Amino acid sequence: MGGVRELAASFVVPGPCGVAVRDRLGHLTPRDEGVLRAVGEHQGALASRDLRARCADGLEHGADSWALRKRELTRESSSRIAGAITKATHDQWALARRCQAAHIQTLAAGIRTLRHRLSLPVGEPGTKRAAGGYRSRSEWFRKSRRLAALEARHAAVVAEWQAGRVRVVRGGRRLLNTRHHLAQAGLTEGQWRERWEAERWFIAADGESGKRFGNETIRVTPDGEVSIRLPAPFAHLANAGHGRYVLASRIAFAHRGAEWADRIAANRAVAYRIHLDTERGRWYLTASWQRPVVKTIPLEAARARGMIGVDTNADHFAAYRLDRHGNPVGDPHRFGFDLSGTAGHRDAQLRHALTRLIHWAKQAGVAAIGIEDLDFTTEKTREKHGRRKRFRQLISGIPTGKLKARLVSMATEHGLSIVAVDPAYTTLWGAQHWQKPLVTPHRTMSRHDAAGVAIGRRTLGHPIRRRTAPPPHDRSDRAGHRTAQAGPGDRGREGTRPPATDRPPRGPSPNGTRTREPSASNTARDAPSTQQWAQNSLTHTG
Repeated sequence: MGGVRELAASFVVPGPCGVAVRDRLGHLTPRDEGVLRAVGEHQGALASRDLRARCADGLEHGADSWALRKRELTRESSSRIAGAITKATHDQWALARRCQAAHIQTLAAGIRTLRHRLSLPVGEPGTKRAAGGYRSRSEWFRKSRRLAALEARHAAVVAEWQAGRVRVVRGGRRLLNTRHHLAQAGLTEGQWRERWEAERWFIAADGESGKRFGNETIRVTPDGEVSIRLPAPFAHLANAGHGRYVLASRIAFAHRGAEWADRIAANRAVAYRIHLDTERGRWYLTASWQRPVVKTIPLEAARARGMIGVDTNADHFAAYRLDRHGNPVGDPHRFGFDLSGTAGHRDAQLRHALTRLIHWAKQAGVAAIGIEDLDFTTEKTREKHGRRKRFRQLISGIPTGKLKARLVSMATEHGLSIVAVDPAYTTLWGAQHWQKPLVTPHRTMSRHDAAGVAIGRRTLGHPIRRRTAPPPHDRSDRAGHRTAQAGPGDRGREGTRPPATDRPPRGPSPNGTRTREPSASNTARDAPSTQQWAQNSLTHTG
């Protein structure tokens, strides 16, 4: 058991702290669209200039430089618009900084793997915990060149990190690179230019509690009227008092509309963003606000009514319901999804699968869903898995980030809690201890279904392996209750079952005396087994 790593404790995932809803701005007049385009282009240029200034400051940035930038922006817009632009700039810079740190860690992991494998003789076999040497001298040579490239890249990124320099693209680096592959993207230069400019526009405003309807810059009344406070250069376009422009469109949030209406009626802060979907030719308004931190329920309360263990895979969720004692109930459930196609299609597939999972959990009457605390950031590296390109694509296709965010948000709306567990060995031990015993003439079990049982048992605080009955009374063991179930405080109790004897079957006795060798006809019947004992019923808990 020394090779089994220490497992992290299970915990209840905190609920979401923010809400965002969206509605279409329909029936806009040509003048409305012209005003929105002009305002978005003007404020987008200000945001680009402010981001360039922030990146130039690097680590030397302080409150004084922030105030100076905001004063310069205020002269060309307004104080609130300048505040929204500078806040968005700092958020974008901080995100780029975090991504830079993650990139450094990825490069360092690849360098460590390459150095280890290059240090081994060519053809050296690997182990379960470490890769072996490369297969040929030519591969060793190519990997040595890649090591030099990664070391140079790592040194350059570390130098940029220490200098506080980040690389940010307003509008998105992916869309920028699409400019060089228009034929593959199915776009003309004009279509790409329109999408690029729309992504760089800035029509957003942070909310402010105490102000009318929670926002002074972009105001939405309870009856759905949308008005914008125009920047100073466009004050002549106002069609209402105090330099405001009222759109002809009316909005009505179908999702969480009552919660939004309660907030603006109490003049609580609501942030708004207006953007154009160039593919559909539609304008949208997104409203967002923060929620008070909701205290999560205790872990014991989440376990009181049983649990549903969910194994996450690249194309489906494998779920199994367990009672509070850790016994599987009913049949496994699988919720499939297809992550091919566009981002919108993938997101819809994921939401549909999670919706079915949550509805089944509500029908089952459980209070929580157990899921693995997955993070494949270090598992996607090219050096870690070598030629296993399909496996790298498989783990890269599992939507870990979106899954956790969406599942927590959707489950909270239905009164369900999410319990995260350590994902170590769940598939391996689930298949070892649960796949075969749960197979019936009318039920098939995959290793993913068995992993759902393992995840559920770990979430409930039980060991993954089942309790076993004592051996039958025979000539080699007549007294005492023996079981393979380790105590709750024993380390490694979820691992592979240890041998039933303290010595090899044919070895000498502990007192040093020799025993008579059993005859060949009685060996299979009398010798204590070092393999798996007969299992008891599934309702026998441990």
